[in-house]
Amino acid sequence: MVYQGALPAAGQGGGKSRIHEKQELRKVFHKQLAMLWNTHPFLFDLQAVKPGHVVTDDGPRTDSFQLSERYARYGYRFLPLISQFFAVSCSLDILFLRRDGPGSLIKSGGDIDNRLKVLFDGLRMPQTCDEVCGQVPTAEENPFFCLLEDDNLISKVQVETNWLLTPPGPNEHIHDVQLVIRVRTVMQPSKRYEAAFQ
Repeated sequence: MVYQGALPAAGQGGGKSRIHEKQELRKVFHKQLAMLWNTHPFLFDLQAVKPGHVVTDDGPRTDSFQLSERYARYGYRFLPLISQFFAVSCSLDILFLRRDGPGSLIKSGGDIDNRLKVLFDGLRMPQTCDEVCGQVPTAEENPFFCLLEDDNLISKVQVETNWLLTPPGPNEHIHDVQLVIRVRTVMQPSKRYEAAFQ
């Protein structure tokens, strides 16, 4: 996945810290994950209408629809890719490009650790009603695709920071970043997700 834009550091505001920024991150990643669900053969098959699927006013109750019902909350139907349901965790390999020079881990844009906390929260489903910022899903956000059910499913993180040499555009800030996030799934073979559809 990729991201370009603001990534402020987490503040001292407790659970409500940076909730608007985190929700905006979710929206960016939702669009990329929607493309993955619509093109990856296994994920696409979960959305296919099969014999025995009940059709309601909301549409056919496909496997993905039933899964999103399990994660329905705060007016949304979330569909996390890395979840206990799929019995997977993940590792993240992040290329973190910023306009601070190499080695400047704590500088004007905020320290890397606290900026990564905001990123990780933006990759997971909201945990409280406040985190959706009073928003309601659009038609394109039903279901709402997230990478993570919970950020405790991240088993390993590797971050490489480097210079972002492109000058800021008209609508960019000097502290904006570019991220390239590589996700590797880690199977948990002792669990079976098939039982959830029985």
